[in-house]
Amino acid sequence: MSHKCLSMLSNLLPISLNISISVDQQQSIPQKEGSYYETNACTFRWAWLPDEHNTGQYIYQKLRTLSWKLPQPKAVCVVSAHWQTGCTLISCQETPRQIYDFYGFPEELYQVRYEAPGYPELAQRAVALMRQVDARVQCNDKWGHDHAGWSVLKHLFPVADVPVFLVSVDITAPVEMHVELARSLTPLRDEGVLILGSGNIVHNLGDADFFDIDAQPDRRGISFDTTIKEALRSEDIDTLVNYRRLGEPALYSVPTADHYLPMLYAAGLREKGESLSFICEMFQNRSVSMQSFMVGEG
Repeated sequence: MSHKCLSMLSNLLPISLNISISVDQQQSIPQKEGSYYETNACTFRWAWLPDEHNTGQYIYQKLRTLSWKLPQPKAVCVVSAHWQTGCTLISCQETPRQIYDFYGFPEELYQVRYEAPGYPELAQRAVALMRQVDARVQCNDKWGHDHAGWSVLKHLFPVADVPVFLVSVDITAPVEMHVELARSLTPLRDEGVLILGSGNIVHNLGDADFFDIDAQPDRRGISFDTTIKEALRSEDIDTLVNYRRLGEPALYSVPTADHYLPMLYAAGLREKGESLSFICEMFQNRSVSMQSFMVGEG
């Protein structure tokens, strides 16, 4: 029986399905650990210290609830919006380092530890499977656990006893190739590997209100988020791939594709007629959608 696929937000928040996070970065390799390009300080503070705000409480309650429902997977494969590269790389280390790929945040964040083991054999198998789509896919031993994964897994599997390996986002690849790369991982999903896409459907930090996490969302972001949600419901992969056809809402919501693309890995692995449920549906800081979904039964 196929394991679940998760896509989540990318704000040190959501999970493995289509999970969303909120950290912006423009390059693939940090200059030094702990100094990783631009990030949304307000988002991270509220995400990791949820008692400060009801929004944080809401999101983390969703994660805790999901953690009770999920069976323990053989491993977790995280497609990370925060590892942007010129070809698809996969972390193949036995003991990946934890990366604090942000800077200027409360000291508590840098004290968080999540030291899940890697799974070199499965990672190498993922390389072989994805090479059927793109011959350039390769192992990498320089990266590790960036926060697209550990900030979510810390709440889903807090004991850190589930092996984890990361897949980078090839920002040079055509959008449709990401769907094919996702589908190539079907054998791993069938064997109990949880595929987690960690990014954001709407991620426009240029228009974010960092002073108000509950700022009224822009109508363009709402429009795009709603259209993508409906495309997910109806299994409309064409709209998900050709999102630029949606015009101004797409240009506003996806100024760069890095945070959008991980969602396609969860959506692309969905079998025809397979269930899809939404875990979290909300905006924060005006221009970041935290919409997250799960493919497969709970």
